[in-house]
Amino acid sequence: METLYEILEDIQPDVDFKTERALIDDHLLSSLSILSLVAELEDAFDVTIPAVEIIPANFNSAEAMWEMLQRLQEEE
Repeated sequence: METLYEILEDIQPDVDFKTERALIDDHLLSSLSILSLVAELEDAFDVTIPAVEIIPANFNSAEAMWEMLQRLQEEE
């Protein structure tokens, strides 16, 4: 999980990812940030994030991203 926090903080250093629960809903992550994030997550966690997974529910919080990553790793 620490790797995820590091990646998130590199992309958007002014957001508290440990407490924020509405990253997409509150427009804290832009679409460009999300694209960068997807690429970083795929490299760091050795997963492929399909387009159907790039939805607000999976990116609204660090915990939601972590759950998605765990699920994708189990599927591969």
